[in-house]
Amino acid sequence: MVEKYSIAVAGNMGVGKSSLTRMLADELGWTPFYEAVDDNPYLADFYTDMPRWSFHSQLFFLSRRLRYHRQIANHPNHVVQDRSVYEDAGIFARNLFHRKNMTPRDYQLYRDLYEEFIQIVPPPKLIVYLKASIPTLIERIHRRGRDFEQDISPLYLQQLNELYREWSEDFTLCPILTIETDLLDFVRFSDDFYVIKDQILNALGLREKVLVRHV
Repeated sequence: MVEKYSIAVAGNMGVGKSSLTRMLADELGWTPFYEAVDDNPYLADFYTDMPRWSFHSQLFFLSRRLRYHRQIANHPNHVVQDRSVYEDAGIFARNLFHRKNMTPRDYQLYRDLYEEFIQIVPPPKLIVYLKASIPTLIERIHRRGRDFEQDISPLYLQQLNELYREWSEDFTLCPILTIETDLLDFVRFSDDFYVIKDQILNALGLREKVLVRHV
């Protein structure tokens, strides 16, 4: 039986997670699972009033992650996932709580649900953490043009970057491959994409010829 591989692409807003997910899926013949950003009915309200809508928005993401992780666990093909539940809890919910945009009561309930969640779903084989500086993130956010993201402050992105650093250093459920992307514009330059793809295959200990669709 051929071993099934799954990876999750992690990183701050605008770093290129969805693009890399799509490109890897197309290149390797894997099945992509995308973050449910556009489906989140609370997201626009969240950016307008974070204290009021943070718990609702994070709970929506948690429910979608549960669905996606169950689908991934049961999927017959190799999978590449756009963001994982581990970032939701370790970075975004944590940041909202630290900034007093989520109450202690709501945060504790969220953490309780998350801790139960990770007991029943297997982690990916590898998390690919795309790292970028604040100027790079801002440029890429502006490039993709989502209206509700255009006024996000550099300070907010910096706080997330710091939490990502701490999270990537402490995470133990599976290996993390950190890739600096300030000088790798893999969306516009194919050579940069292949540099990243090769790093991922090496981290998995795989040769490309074994990464074939096996459904």
